[in-house]
Amino acid sequence: MSVGGFDGGGVPLVAVAHGSQDERSSAAVERLFDGVRRLRPELDVRVAYLDHVTPGAEEAITGLAAEGAGEVVVLPTLLTAAYHSKVDLPEVLARVRESCPWLRIHYGQTLGPHPLLLEAVEHQLTGTDVAPDPATALVLACAGSSDAGANATIGALAEQLAARGPWGRVVPAFASMASPTPGEAVARLRESGVARVAVASYLLAPGFFADRVADQAFAEGAAAVSAALADAPELARLVVHRYEEARSGIPLSGVATR
Repeated sequence: MSVGGFDGGGVPLVAVAHGSQDERSSAAVERLFDGVRRLRPELDVRVAYLDHVTPGAEEAITGLAAEGAGEVVVLPTLLTAAYHSKVDLPEVLARVRESCPWLRIHYGQTLGPHPLLLEAVEHQLTGTDVAPDPATALVLACAGSSDAGANATIGALAEQLAARGPWGRVVPAFASMASPTPGEAVARLRESGVARVAVASYLLAPGFFADRVADQAFAEGAAAVSAALADAPELARLVVHRYEEARSGIPLSGVATR
């Protein structure tokens, strides 16, 4: 039985990204979800943002409900679980539950951590002139978070990249809220005698943090800095995976968390 004409395409997806004043960021996010639509042309995909860009998450979700949707997957399009996925979006969903109590919401996991993200990092590095080599160290640079668990996730991913190698070393770096910064990480590696240092951007889209990572890294002598991850083909596949994972959950009290 369809609800309000929502049949044939499955449960619609509302993907919620952070949002940025930098138009390059939202353009990259939109390209990512154009890729998702190519993978799943039957799926109703809506993109929303937490800040700076419209539509907002609440507007997008309630808009689908007004169109007749009885069920929706809400996917935090974020690379690690931190404040936005643990607090901001759940608060939005609580308000939606009050205004649209009939709407069944499946709340998905953040994109990372996941092996496909490591593949995306490696894919973006192929766009530089640096390849894995025991004489080359790699800095895995993220935005950084006030959430210690999110920062620890980046450290664990650095260890996994090192195991996939053959990099000489892989270390994490944080563009804000934690240390070392990308510049500090590059400088320390070069001071330790590493012949060459590359930087892998663990960022969804270009913008403020991507520019900060690149500026700091090159200032300290980095050989290369990879592009943000949104255009890596693995990202669209990962979104579809997280969507299916969330859709298979049973909504509880209006909100299912998986």
